[in-house]
Amino acid sequence: MRRLDVQVPTPDGHSDATLHLPEEDGPWPGVLAFPDAGGVRETFRQMGDRLAGLGYVTLVPDIYYRAGDWAPFDAATLFTDKRERARMSSLASVLTNDRIIADAGAYAGFLLARPEVTGAAIGTTGYCLGGRMSLIAAGGLGHTIAAAASFHGGRLAVAGDPASPHLAADRITATVYVAGAEDDGSFTADQAALLETALTAAGVDHTIELYPARHGFAVPDNPTYDTESETRHWQALHDLYHARLQYC
Repeated sequence: MRRLDVQVPTPDGHSDATLHLPEEDGPWPGVLAFPDAGGVRETFRQMGDRLAGLGYVTLVPDIYYRAGDWAPFDAATLFTDKRERARMSSLASVLTNDRIIADAGAYAGFLLARPEVTGAAIGTTGYCLGGRMSLIAAGGLGHTIAAAASFHGGRLAVAGDPASPHLAADRITATVYVAGAEDDGSFTADQAALLETALTAAGVDHTIELYPARHGFAVPDNPTYDTESETRHWQALHDLYHARLQYC
């Protein structure tokens, strides 16, 4: 696969990102891949390469670009090191829904303006925090997002939280795929039921599944990575994007 270092202009500056291109001649559908709470790193660039190998021009942005030149996290110890977890929470705290939507609009516009990208809409996927961002983007950008996936995303449907993504279900026009983990306090069975109710009431074409795994199952450098669940996640993405992005 081909990989390009790019800068994406955003409302608050610019995000350093990587653009991952299929080897064959295009154009190809575009996909925006949101990293997890550990931020962009080589693991996610490799995942961008794999998406490109499936036939999608994939953008992997630095979601923490507002922090400037921030020090990378070690996924193996991020959630056990209190200082690092606090630093991560500080970086993530500035990502309000409005900022997530504004950034996603800039990323989508960048993709759709590329000569390698075809169609009038893109797909999104995201992991952990990025899974939540994927659904927020779908609710905020309407027809610009044709397919939105979330893998072990947290706080997707929280009763009483005015920023919960499920509250924008009536503004989602994308097909939605959500894969939670059976062992994940950030996306419980109650949240899954509330999200199911909201998406169904809004008439959103969707699938919600719980994989027999722990939070973080799809990202290879996570301590909770699960090979079978990761393989299942790639198949789910392929099915989702093949159905929606080829004809958008």
